[in-house]
Amino acid sequence: MTTAAPTAIIADDERLMRDQLRMRLAEVWPELQIVGEAKNGEEAVQLVGELKPDLTFLDIRMPGKTGMEAAREIGERSQIVFVTAYDQYAVEAFERGAIDYVLKPTEPERLKITIDRLKERLDSSSNGGGNGAASVNDSVTAMLSQLAEKIAAPKPKHLQWIQASIGQDLRMIPVEDILFFRSDEKYTCVQTAGFEALIRKPVRDLAEELDPSLFWQIHRATLVNVNAIEGVTRDIRGRHLVLVKGRPEKLEVSRSFLHLFKQM
Repeated sequence: MTTAAPTAIIADDERLMRDQLRMRLAEVWPELQIVGEAKNGEEAVQLVGELKPDLTFLDIRMPGKTGMEAAREIGERSQIVFVTAYDQYAVEAFERGAIDYVLKPTEPERLKITIDRLKERLDSSSNGGGNGAASVNDSVTAMLSQLAEKIAAPKPKHLQWIQASIGQDLRMIPVEDILFFRSDEKYTCVQTAGFEALIRKPVRDLAEELDPSLFWQIHRATLVNVNAIEGVTRDIRGRHLVLVKGRPEKLEVSRSFLHLFKQM
């Protein structure tokens, strides 16, 4: 007798995060079938009713119905896995509850721990175990009380992560780790202290989405992390060049952006 492959849906209002979680799950649990995706809690509840997945990965904070609210409605119809970018304080609340969690950005090593726990729970449920809707709601209530301020806080209005290509791999890079962005005609280079990656988004779009107090546009094709600026020099042609900490590159400053350095 062949055991049916486990099924799941992913609910997150950010497409890049859905794509990344789907990719990571395929790496660490290839047998799992992702049968649907939702952009908000309302769609997640609807998909659970239609598709009856074994697992539901819910972003905690989504527009309209949040992941917490959706979990209450889903109850025991599907095993709940919250997807969260919260800090260790929040993670401790999850550890005390009956619900599993995945941290953003999704890393294979940490995800495998969650997957092993989920497999155990699925086995327990198939053998007549499980905590039922009451335990789900109790866990959600407990976590809501501890995370109320964080969940009520508005989403950051600036980009917090950059999804970039490194060879055939995708990586989620915290923006504070990025030293500078520099575009050519086709790609934008994302430079960190340890590696270089490529994205297709041009600097003009990044300039509108990144925190202007953290990233200064110094040229139509260049954004630099202010914390990575070691100093400014001039070459024999009179051009102003930004020196980047720990890097050999010197980034040219356009005349229209020189006012940024008057305070330095």
